[in-house]
Amino acid sequence: MITDIEDYFAKGCGRCERFDTPDCSTKRWAAGLAALRAICRDAGLEEAVRWGHPCYRHADRNIVIIGALRNDFRLSFFDAALMTDPEGVLERQGPNTQHADMIRFTSNDAVAGMAAVIRAYLDEAKGYAAAGLRPPKNTSEPELPDELVAALDGDPELAEAFHGLTPGRRKSYVINLRSAKRPETRVKRIAGFREKIIAGKGAMER
Repeated sequence: MITDIEDYFAKGCGRCERFDTPDCSTKRWAAGLAALRAICRDAGLEEAVRWGHPCYRHADRNIVIIGALRNDFRLSFFDAALMTDPEGVLERQGPNTQHADMIRFTSNDAVAGMAAVIRAYLDEAKGYAAAGLRPPKNTSEPELPDELVAALDGDPELAEAFHGLTPGRRKSYVINLRSAKRPETRVKRIAGFREKIIAGKGAMER
């Protein structure tokens, strides 16, 4: 992963084999990414590299992060639960994302047309950061699949380890298991996950 902000706009994030090649997504969206960067910097945000991507901060808080994929590029807001989204432009990153948190672009020219809205949303987010406001923590627990409930009931060691995981790690297993259509597949996955759960890891951790 890159550590120099200029490398992102010149070469990419460094997280895949397309880094510094003509096939890197940052190449396709270079003009749009540059426009987003200019808006964020003009808003007085501090520019940094986080997770290989341009991240913009205010009052010691992450405000937004820029990303590029093959089919779009996006400006994603941290603490999205606070955003009021009066223009209705925020979208969810995926079906398991709790709050709509990104403005997605499929054209390099689209940033210019959205500039005023982006600036207003950045000002809103900066205001929350300056005031020290954070969204309330989500304390709700996802409903466990029947197969996982049965496995935990029949395996006290697994049950103790699972309930000792962080909420995010527990949720990662629920999401993974729900993606399986057949009960047999869920049972097989639970067996494969056992050692990870005992080790205190999430479904996607190595």
